[in-house]
Amino acid sequence: MLRSPHPQALRGTRIRLPRPQALRVTRIRLPRPLTRRVTYTRWLHLFISTIVIGIWMFISTDALYVPVIVLGLLGFLPAMRLVEGLQARLLLSPYGYKDDVSGIAVSASTTWAERWRTALWLELRLGLGMLTGLLTVNLIGLSIDLALTAAGGGADSGAIVPLPAGEGHWWYVLFVPVPIALLLACVVALGELIAFLARRLLGPSAAERLAALEERTEQLLERNRIARELHDSIGHALTVAVVQAGAARAAGNAEFTERALSAIEATGRSALEDLERVLLVLRESAQPTSSRPTLADTGRLLESARASGAEVDAEVTGPLTQVPGPVSREGYRIVQEALTNVLRHAGPVPTRVRIAVADGRLELEVQSALSGTAAPAVAGSRGSGLRGIRERAALLGGEATTGPHEGRWRVRVGLPLDGLR
Repeated sequence: MLRSPHPQALRGTRIRLPRPQALRVTRIRLPRPLTRRVTYTRWLHLFISTIVIGIWMFISTDALYVPVIVLGLLGFLPAMRLVEGLQARLLLSPYGYKDDVSGIAVSASTTWAERWRTALWLELRLGLGMLTGLLTVNLIGLSIDLALTAAGGGADSGAIVPLPAGEGHWWYVLFVPVPIALLLACVVALGELIAFLARRLLGPSAAERLAALEERTEQLLERNRIARELHDSIGHALTVAVVQAGAARAAGNAEFTERALSAIEATGRSALEDLERVLLVLRESAQPTSSRPTLADTGRLLESARASGAEVDAEVTGPLTQVPGPVSREGYRIVQEALTNVLRHAGPVPTRVRIAVADGRLELEVQSALSGTAAPAVAGSRGSGLRGIRERAALLGGEATTGPHEGRWRVRVGLPLDGLR
């Protein structure tokens, strides 16, 4: 004998009852192409191309080949490719006319090959537009005739399929949606076809694709350079500030603390200037790079490192004024990053900086004492800072070596002065 559970045992228990079959709602999902806006804008695009024939029909019903010839000749006008490209992007592409993902160019013709493709595009667009118009009129007319015949009336829409008149054909109403469904299928298929032709005939040429690729490459290189600029300048300033603050707290000397605060203030202002300059480059892509610091400004960099408590011995030989601007600017960043790594991983240890210009080369060398900090320094060699040094050297056609050398940590970079050529 089964016993029902005690009412207290059921308290707080959720009981789910099965949903009655009659309450289940079935969602009717339309085919995805019919829910996309671009399907109907492509339909409109095909209809627009028949305007030329429509205008000519008002002038003359004979010699329909005249607008076809005129339309082909218009394709040889350079501006016609620009107009057709904008219209195709707007109506045929789901990405919009401002997006290059569509694969349709928006520029005037510059070669005869582009003019020929534009003329062919106009002819094919006209032919597909006339086919779309005929299908639309006849299939909609056929659907209307089916409805009229089912109601007992006569078919008078002029559709291509003749239907019997009179009563007794009520079952024709079952076929009324068929022409509409066939029309929608034709619209989707013709829309895909016209979009494919637009990408093939109005798409960018090889020269345009190469120019776009070069522009994209320049943008990526500029972003990479800006990232290195921010890493070097801001990273150096923060490292100096941290080292100065730690040294001042450990020293407990009011005079040393005052010097440390002054060094932190000067370094912070310099970092703010670098940050404002980089942000200005981001706002104005045409901003010249001549305002970036060069090897002539190395003195300020060395003083900043000395203010952190490090003993920096500098040796500069050769005419720095003969170093090309790009090499001089990148050389400054290399020395800055090397000093930053010394302060970050080894602290205020004795450091030697050598800058030499001789025999068409720029030699940069930064050596620091390892003492008991060899492991952090070696670990720092795998960071993004020293990797950036090697990348800078490689871009300028030079080489960079980093690592322990004769009991000291050394960063050595050699750059050809004519490496940019």
